[in-house]
Amino acid sequence: MTPSKAAAAIPPAAKAELTRTGKLRAGINFSNVLLTTLGPNGEQGGVAVEFARELAHRLEVPLEIIPYKSAGSLADSVSTGAWDISVLGDEPERAKVIAFATPLTEIEATYLVPAGSPIRSVGEVDRAGIRIVSPAKSAYDLYLTRTIENAQLVPIAGTRQAEEHFVREKLDALAGLKPVLLEFAPTLPGSRILDGNFTVVRHTVGMPRDGRDAAAAYLRDLVEDVKASGLVAKWIEKSGVKGLGVARAA
Repeated sequence: MTPSKAAAAIPPAAKAELTRTGKLRAGINFSNVLLTTLGPNGEQGGVAVEFARELAHRLEVPLEIIPYKSAGSLADSVSTGAWDISVLGDEPERAKVIAFATPLTEIEATYLVPAGSPIRSVGEVDRAGIRIVSPAKSAYDLYLTRTIENAQLVPIAGTRQAEEHFVREKLDALAGLKPVLLEFAPTLPGSRILDGNFTVVRHTVGMPRDGRDAAAAYLRDLVEDVKASGLVAKWIEKSGVKGLGVARAA
């Protein structure tokens, strides 16, 4: 079979490093409703899945998608050798063990506060006595772990579980990605989403930081290519996710 034009442009060393098992193994966090979708019959989609498919197509190898239930469990599994690539929030703690490409998408993270809350701005949240619930080990939870100085951060595993804990325990603020909070707010009458953001989460492809430099360099080039060509914008539109944007060119 004659290699495709796209496959022919891939450095042989990069292809070998990405396909050690003869296929591309992609770890995907299906609890991230901004980057993944599941159809009524289990059809997988979303930016993370579409990127993995595009990469496998260019490599001309089969794709194996390895599902995870949280970003934390996906990131923590990097040392097991279970996957060749993943799509995650690029965060300094993770970057110690995961080699991230340049940003693929970006999205704002902010807070939701309950009805009657005196908190009016993002800057008022980090105060003594304020309890913030956040999905444990999400990219923005890791950011808050580094930056919160006065408030109490309450990490709860899973986005839905964090929302339930926020309501049940009557906490002061719920940290989340803006589109997810916009979906949750109508279920909590009187709640408000604070304007602005406390950080912007940038998701992209990553691979184990284990010396596969040719593959890492190729992934950086590929990310810039799929952004410039309009593929990422197409994938976002297809997924129907509101508030998710294409990251700027590096």
